[in-house]
Amino acid sequence: MALALFDLDKTLLGGDSDFLWGEFLSEIGAVDVDNYQRKNKKFFEDYARGELDINEYLEFCLAPLAGHPIKQLKKWHQQFMLEKIQPIFLEKAKKVVDAHKKNGDRVVVITATNSFVTRPIAEAYGINELLATEAEITAGAFTGKISGEPCFQIGKVHKLKTWCEENNESLTEAYFYSDSHNDLPLLELVDNPIVVHGDDKLLAIAKQRNWQCMDWT
Repeated sequence: MALALFDLDKTLLGGDSDFLWGEFLSEIGAVDVDNYQRKNKKFFEDYARGELDINEYLEFCLAPLAGHPIKQLKKWHQQFMLEKIQPIFLEKAKKVVDAHKKNGDRVVVITATNSFVTRPIAEAYGINELLATEAEITAGAFTGKISGEPCFQIGKVHKLKTWCEENNESLTEAYFYSDSHNDLPLLELVDNPIVVHGDDKLLAIAKQRNWQCMDWT
């Protein structure tokens, strides 16, 4: 038995849930449409280039959570799942997840996207364990701030190592599936790095290092 770690956006999913959540909020009029979509697109491009200021981005994307009651946000999220996530759900990805579970591996989603957006998506893949960026909640409402370190780049490694200590888990023979060069710190840490729908930078590195590459679309 081993850990099977999965990135979410563009790995398990055929798209980016964080970006799509922003698009969804714009479509239902929950945010200032023109301003929000312009910034959302810029941050998405910064991420692709490996130039994302994670703290600036999180301040931007967590603000709408603080602007609405959690009960309303959960209702919107159900609609979001139907309209934005179901169309990019990947059956081949689900089969890989199921194969790991059948093998007795412990399956975990590890993602930079906040847990409010991603937990229901992970659960749709039959995965109950999630390591994600956590949005701060005070008095039953989101504050718009993060709780702890962002689960991004080296922050993913820090969060995973802490989780392993707390859960008496080892990274020996662990798998990590990811699409992004932003995940290199964690890909380099595990014994079985696997590139799924890799970006150009990551594919070039994978070729040099003879890492396995997969396509689940």
